[in-house]
Amino acid sequence: MTITSDISLKPYNTFGIEASAKYFTSVQSINNIQELLQTNEYKNNARLILGGGSNLLLTKNVNAIVVKNDLKGIEIINETEECVFVKCAAGEVWHEFVRWCIDKNYGGLENLSLIPGCTGASPMQNIGAYGVEIKDTFYELEAIHTITGEQKTFSKSECEFGYRESVFKHQLKNQFIITSVTFQLSKKPIFHIEYGAIKQELDVMNISELNIKAISQAVINIRSSKLPNPKEIGNAGSFFKNPEVTANTFQKLKEKFPNLVAYPLDNSGYKLAAGWLIEQCGLKGFRKGDAGVHKLQALVLVNYGNATGNEIYDLSTHVLQTVKDKFGVNLEREVNII
Repeated sequence: MTITSDISLKPYNTFGIEASAKYFTSVQSINNIQELLQTNEYKNNARLILGGGSNLLLTKNVNAIVVKNDLKGIEIINETEECVFVKCAAGEVWHEFVRWCIDKNYGGLENLSLIPGCTGASPMQNIGAYGVEIKDTFYELEAIHTITGEQKTFSKSECEFGYRESVFKHQLKNQFIITSVTFQLSKKPIFHIEYGAIKQELDVMNISELNIKAISQAVINIRSSKLPNPKEIGNAGSFFKNPEVTANTFQKLKEKFPNLVAYPLDNSGYKLAAGWLIEQCGLKGFRKGDAGVHKLQALVLVNYGNATGNEIYDLSTHVLQTVKDKFGVNLEREVNII
């Protein structure tokens, strides 16, 4: 394990923001982590644990030790006639792990295809797409306490999953390094194609027999047509959460905006489509310097080249205020701001 200083973080965040880290290291094993916890650089500095850097906006240099989680490995730890338990190391690229599962016909993650980032970050914000969330297949995760070095296993209930939320974003923020995540996947998949344009895309693909590989490809096609590739234009995917409102608020908005896009929730409330709200404000494709709202998906903020983190952040503030002024709805940033 090597610790270096004054390292550029531009290659390590999908926004492509230029910022530097006071110290930087990569951990590739549990032993690396235990060794790191004893070093002066780790003990005497603030810490930032980094996965794929795909849910991160850097607004300043990081006066801390940045720890890149590069743990690798996928293994089946148990299985029954109905399901299989697959343990994935935290540093594995999420989409590559999803493809591994699909190749073996293990169902449950196909709707989450092509989401950027690493597996270890997936439970932190309970990633979700097209009607599926991590919590639907999550079994447990393993993590190491950042101070004591204690290894702990977290069950689903202990993770306190919510909409793009978990205990690791709140009570336990920055207290654990996730080392692996175990999923309970189905050998007899249940297909989820009701959300978004999956059904229509499957029709376009002329799929005669539904399977998880086809669903995954449909999701990839849809995401590729709407969302910018971070390798081509800097972005962190959806920048804002879809806001949740009461039934009463929804009815009032619906009266004023008949074309309002919303989805009913189990608690009788509604989830509004943040992208629709932003688009109705005339902000889709809006650009100020190299910071912009993507021209095809208003949920996504992009770096057209040399935008700073503060310029992206200021743009997000403009979006929040504009939506608030027009609809009286408070949007919330999904991306972590450093």
